[in-house]
Amino acid sequence: MTEPTAVEWLSQKSYDRLRQEYEYLSDVKMAELAKKIGQARDEGDLSENAGYHAAREEQAQLVARLRELKIKLDTAQVGEPDASAGVAPGMKVTVAFFGDPDDTDTFLLGSREMIGLDDAVDLPVYSPRSPLGSAVIGKTTGEQASYEAPNGKQISVTITAYEPFDT
Repeated sequence: MTEPTAVEWLSQKSYDRLRQEYEYLSDVKMAELAKKIGQARDEGDLSENAGYHAAREEQAQLVARLRELKIKLDTAQVGEPDASAGVAPGMKVTVAFFGDPDDTDTFLLGSREMIGLDDAVDLPVYSPRSPLGSAVIGKTTGEQASYEAPNGKQISVTITAYEPFDT
């Protein structure tokens, strides 16, 4: 039994890039690998054919990446989130840390896939499933949220601003 996959927010630009990667890998790279495996198979004894085994390993990695991309593309939420319901995936969020209102952090609440994909993302990207991300979901300006840091310490923040991320 598999666990349900959570929906992740992606900008349209990131979604389009992931779609292009999926199409390239499934069309071009898969055909190249099939040819490479066929050539290595033609060399004879497969038990000692390093080229064949390397190509099969590369094929397994490619298939795993294609599965990952397919799930992300099928479950992605693309577009602008509704700000009226509070902080949600797809929003730029600013928080102030409890005890020091000058210590703030601004981040995008969205998919980690956006890092390095979308030139417009010049913010840290936190997953909605991260401790901070899950703590701020549904909160509005002025509300407090707490989460547990990896070291076990409780950290409290106040939402100072949030808005749909504009790519």
